[in-house]
Amino acid sequence: MNSYVLSCCSTADLPEEMFREYDIHYICFHYFLDGKEYPDDLGKSIPFEEFYKAMADGADTSTSQINTEEFVEYFEPFLLEGKDILHLCLSSGITGVMNSALVARDLLLERYPDRKIYIVDSLAASSGYGLLMTALAERRKQGMGIDELRNWAEANRLRLNHWFFSTDLTFYVKGGRVSKTAGFVGNALNICPLLNVDFQGRLIPREKIRTKKKAFKRTVEVMAERAENGVNYNGKCYISNSGCYEDAKAVADLITAQFPNLDGEPMITSIGTTIGAHTGPGTVAVFFWGKERDN
Repeated sequence: MNSYVLSCCSTADLPEEMFREYDIHYICFHYFLDGKEYPDDLGKSIPFEEFYKAMADGADTSTSQINTEEFVEYFEPFLLEGKDILHLCLSSGITGVMNSALVARDLLLERYPDRKIYIVDSLAASSGYGLLMTALAERRKQGMGIDELRNWAEANRLRLNHWFFSTDLTFYVKGGRVSKTAGFVGNALNICPLLNVDFQGRLIPREKIRTKKKAFKRTVEVMAERAENGVNYNGKCYISNSGCYEDAKAVADLITAQFPNLDGEPMITSIGTTIGAHTGPGTVAVFFWGKERDN
């Protein structure tokens, strides 16, 4: 029995069975589809296929983060069981949810002064966040204590690389990440911007690539440039997608061919509804361990 709980937000975008397999607890963000609120519960309330089809058909989407009261209600049962808590939050470069978790921690430590509640900024998102969580779960299983594991997370989180592209800029325009003019021109010219998550956990455009197939190829090239040991990378690779599985599979096949020493096949998951509400359909993201993010 573990003496502490390993926890994250649902935006780590792992399948339900993986959260159970790795004994990782999660708390749900919220999203709105045409004004109706749902929990970001790994596609249980609305299957991902239906969610992204609704977006493609013009549905209005928005999101709301977890508030302090929800964190208190989520954390307290673990403390009542005598467990300590290590919770990693979705990147502070994307959301302010960590502030709510920190306030909840302070309130609960007044009630449970003998317990440990560690809140860590993952500086990660989607299944990159998930890749960090499974790495932590593996080290906990090997016997790493909560203090050492927290330190490992903070020391290694920037080694987690996120690279992604989108074949549809419509929702990037709606969210203000791309101007209307740039979005119109980009869609007209089949431009697929290549982005990554920087050292502050923010989404940053890096390259403009014309055509989807070139975006596939360039993403794999970047992985070869940045992964630990280059094409001899022997770690895990996770790939997430927003309603474009075939594109994700095409990238996975290229990665499998280029990286013969991978730890298993690239795992393809869905981008969850919180992050997907802002990317819209057509985004493919690749996550791996590599060079530390420094800009």
